[in-house]
Amino acid sequence: MNDSQFKVLLYSDGSQQAFSAAVYTATLLENMPDMHLTVLRVLENDEVSLTNHYNWANTWPLSPTSEWMKHVLSDSDHETELEYHRILNKTNRIFFNQNYQVIHRELYSKSTIGNDSDTSHIEDVILDYAKQHSFDLIIIGTRGLSTLKGLIFGSLAHNLLNKSTIPVMLIKKLPQEFIDSYLAE
Repeated sequence: MNDSQFKVLLYSDGSQQAFSAAVYTATLLENMPDMHLTVLRVLENDEVSLTNHYNWANTWPLSPTSEWMKHVLSDSDHETELEYHRILNKTNRIFFNQNYQVIHRELYSKSTIGNDSDTSHIEDVILDYAKQHSFDLIIIGTRGLSTLKGLIFGSLAHNLLNKSTIPVMLIKKLPQEFIDSYLAE
């Protein structure tokens, strides 16, 4: 790998927040020719594996089912779904473009019953992977702290921000102006 590359780790969990982060990262990838992107997904499992690959379509399917769409969009209208499909298709085209260096990784986290913070193992896996592979930036979507548990324990995104020695970029839901500009390009 070329040392002049800017190594970015995008955390993806299939949520609406992760989708905003993926779209924003796609714009960075188009505008930064030296960017090397790794899309990371962390699953809980009893056996840890650091070498599995996964297909981006498993997280953002090329032909989303109505169930998957309901999960991400939460009772949105038809126009919103159509716009979402356009954004999804453009993001997939960018991530699958052969000129861009995009790697997909799936890692596993051991879960502990009774742990107050479900995010602690996931954030440790993300941070360990990012340090081991010398990433320059971690990107993650965030919805903000809204529950009492979130205020006490923090969210995965905010915990990463506070624990990481690598810069972390938090991406909130993208404004409509950004999406319109993204689709117009």
